[in-house]
Amino acid sequence: MSFALDEKYPDLYKIVEKELAGYTGHTLDHIERVWKTAMRIAAANPEVDLEVLQIAILMHDIAGIKEETDNTGKTDHALIGAEITAKILSELKYPEQLIKEVKHCIQTHRFRSSFEPKSIEAKILFDADKIDVLGAIGVARSFMIAGDTHESLYSFTPLKEYIADNLVGGKADGRIKDVSKHTPNLEFETKIIKIPQKLYTDKGREIAVERMKFMAEFFARLRDEINTDI
Repeated sequence: MSFALDEKYPDLYKIVEKELAGYTGHTLDHIERVWKTAMRIAAANPEVDLEVLQIAILMHDIAGIKEETDNTGKTDHALIGAEITAKILSELKYPEQLIKEVKHCIQTHRFRSSFEPKSIEAKILFDADKIDVLGAIGVARSFMIAGDTHESLYSFTPLKEYIADNLVGGKADGRIKDVSKHTPNLEFETKIIKIPQKLYTDKGREIAVERMKFMAEFFARLRDEINTDI
């Protein structure tokens, strides 16, 4: 399957390419993987508006670097990105209804959010985006981001203590205040482990369960290797 979004939406692609330059966690590679997964899920949902879904996929992390560089935990790239995207689409003369639907997809794609996806397009974007933090890809991305934000390899900080100290509102689903205190295993324990049960589509859950098995085994092995000489 070739990546068609750069050819189908060249103006939007160029904007996203510029905005994501230097952003480690959510790159154009990430967008391509999300698109491929979303197309697998969409194949089981023929009612999907593919234009809404594909534009939302392309634009969903456009404000990601704004959140990545804010250590206060107050910046939500989903909400900011939805507004930025709506403005761009309006300037490019896209239909108002399409803009509204794309905006909803982007607003609700974030895991740590109180906004819930309602449309099938928003649900598919949510699921495909979450699946990209699972499995071998999820492990690789976790450590790419950890290196970029100067995180430690592993943290033995008790989970309750970490949540109270570094997640907004002292809640497990709160946004991260200081990414330098975060680690890949804490990301796994506070967020990733919950993903399969949070997904909206049957196909998405099927993919997620298989990938989670590998990831759980990896972090258990990492913990054991750090603790002992195995």
